[in-house]
Amino acid sequence: MNLSGGQYGFAGVLLLGLSCARAPQPPSPAPNEPTVETLTPEPTLEAQSAIATAEVDIWSQLQQADTHYYVLMRHAIAPGTGDPANFQLDDCSTQRNLSEEGRAQARRTGEAFREKNVTVQQVLSSEWCRCLDTAELMDLAPVQRFPVINSFFQDQVKGPEQTQQLEEFMVNNRDERGVTVLVTHFVNIVAIAGSGVSSGEMVVMQVNDQNEPEVVAQIEQF
Repeated sequence: MNLSGGQYGFAGVLLLGLSCARAPQPPSPAPNEPTVETLTPEPTLEAQSAIATAEVDIWSQLQQADTHYYVLMRHAIAPGTGDPANFQLDDCSTQRNLSEEGRAQARRTGEAFREKNVTVQQVLSSEWCRCLDTAELMDLAPVQRFPVINSFFQDQVKGPEQTQQLEEFMVNNRDERGVTVLVTHFVNIVAIAGSGVSSGEMVVMQVNDQNEPEVVAQIEQF
């Protein structure tokens, strides 16, 4: 319909009034689309500095080793989850193994300990090939198999007993000053430390005055 003369003027005023009364609203975010408020902010310079300081401090503590420190490391990068259905503990070809990147990561981690002048008394490893390989490639001390830290990812019933055995091991050795590196799995670290880590990351623990293992630091992957 064409509007002209007075009708056109009236319609124009009416439309102008409506546009002023109802300002356009920004579109609602699509479902599952993060809003500005929900985006994780980048760490501030102060936070980054605090993290760096904390990491320097834990390396200094490991150098001095005035108590017994247990460094629980998740094996280096091994793409995938769990193990194949035909998994055999004594046959690495049936297991999920380290990638070339994972092997390089293990070597970098061992080099970091040497650069930081941290002496490692013993290296204990899960019997899984990806853990043994990680431990061997780090080349920090002779590697000993330690079934207590074998993965229980596919047999969760074993978790509480193995975690208790690991806690007892830590308590029984608390009075021997030094550093023990334990190369294990995500589920084992979650069970005793309360939080998970990425491949190659480490959680440092010690036994407190209440005879309880506690986390004192976390070291990022190399």
